[in-house]
Amino acid sequence: MRKYSEIIMQFVFLFAACISILAVALICFFLFSEGLPAIGKIGIGNFLGGTVWKPLENQYGILPMIVGSCYVTAGAIAIGVPIGLFCAVFMAKFCPSGLYKMLKPAIDLLAGIPSIVYGFFGLMVIVPVIQQTTASPSGKGILTASIMLGIMILPTIISVSESALRAVPASYYEGALALGATHERSVFFTTLPAAKSGILAGVILGVGRAIGETMAVVMIAGNQPVIGDSILSGVRTMTANIVLEMGYATGLHREALIATAVVLFVFILIINVSFSLLKRRND
Repeated sequence: MRKYSEIIMQFVFLFAACISILAVALICFFLFSEGLPAIGKIGIGNFLGGTVWKPLENQYGILPMIVGSCYVTAGAIAIGVPIGLFCAVFMAKFCPSGLYKMLKPAIDLLAGIPSIVYGFFGLMVIVPVIQQTTASPSGKGILTASIMLGIMILPTIISVSESALRAVPASYYEGALALGATHERSVFFTTLPAAKSGILAGVILGVGRAIGETMAVVMIAGNQPVIGDSILSGVRTMTANIVLEMGYATGLHREALIATAVVLFVFILIINVSFSLLKRRND
């Protein structure tokens, strides 16, 4: 009976894996079958390198959206990764048990907050602060979106990094102590490097959420299809461009938005492959 149950579960797991692969394959087929013809009609140079997005004039240049996505993602990484990493180190190696019981559920709660709530928080809190402390008249722009996305990716980075740190064998830390290292040096020079693969995985997941975020960015980024010249400039990301116009787009306009999704898909794929190669090289 046990033998048959194991065989049945093997088929169940195999079926679930095949469904996941099939879902990804269908998404890829839809995106590329709908998006590549539009790129061919517009011209790959005009589409990827064009700086003007005016669908009513048949101008579909998405370079400002590509640059805008890169700006806000880079800003989110610069803000979220250091804070998330240090927070994970604190929770895994320095946090008192009483404080940990309160801090851990709070971080888990951050991961469950809807994007629209984050966007509303950014609109009501972060935007006025940026208006009062900078020369930005609207308070919406690259800096605001970067701060908001940096906060949004914190739960992912903290949770994955903390798990990676706790998975490092205690003998590594104890060996460093035996050689005369302090608690801080043992953590930062022994345990932390040993957990770099798991930490990098957390960073990859955080970057994926940052570049794919839509609703919060729509509310606080400014949504201007131009290349920003400062961190206070308003920008429009590729995800925001799709969600803002897909509701009324038809014809070539709709196909161009799907082609934008193709570029976004390839962009995320390149980032994941690059991080994976870096992770493999470090291992």
